[in-house]
Amino acid sequence: MQTDIVIAGFGGQGVMFAGQLLAYTAMDASKEVTWFPSYGPEMRGGTANCTIIIGDEEIGSPMVRNPQVALILNTPSLDKYEPLMQPGGLMIINRSIVGRKVERTDIDVVYLPALEMAEEIGSSRMANMVMIGAMLGKIDVLPMDILIQSLADHLPEKRKNLLPLNKDALSAGYAFVQPERIPA
Repeated sequence: MQTDIVIAGFGGQGVMFAGQLLAYTAMDASKEVTWFPSYGPEMRGGTANCTIIIGDEEIGSPMVRNPQVALILNTPSLDKYEPLMQPGGLMIINRSIVGRKVERTDIDVVYLPALEMAEEIGSSRMANMVMIGAMLGKIDVLPMDILIQSLADHLPEKRKNLLPLNKDALSAGYAFVQPERIPA
């Protein structure tokens, strides 16, 4: 089995860190994985997205044309990835920032107030972790316990003080979608 994921938003929203965390977690869970970042020309505030492919077998290409899962942190990313989603896919949208609803009816959509949830936890910078927690609450792509351990293992030393906030953000996103959990 293989899961193709895209995480997209503006630079500075933690898009790349979220993708790297999923990639490290996949490796720590003995899965095959690719992580492919893409940046806009701006240093901060420009477009940023990354694709992560997690599989049980060798992955043939790091390219994701039609993702099964998309974590959407801003409206331009929704505009770009909504038409590309696989039918039956999962799109998690940061409704705190995204200014419109999804038009497609053939995908599962979660509208998550990620920014407000992150601010309640203590830092708006945790919105990306709220989004990842929601994804793990909806689909069985990676175990939460391995992701939390990977976060502890791979978080830069100067950011270790943020580990409790990251854990709280992951838990909040997971709990937000738990009643809608998709069975494995």
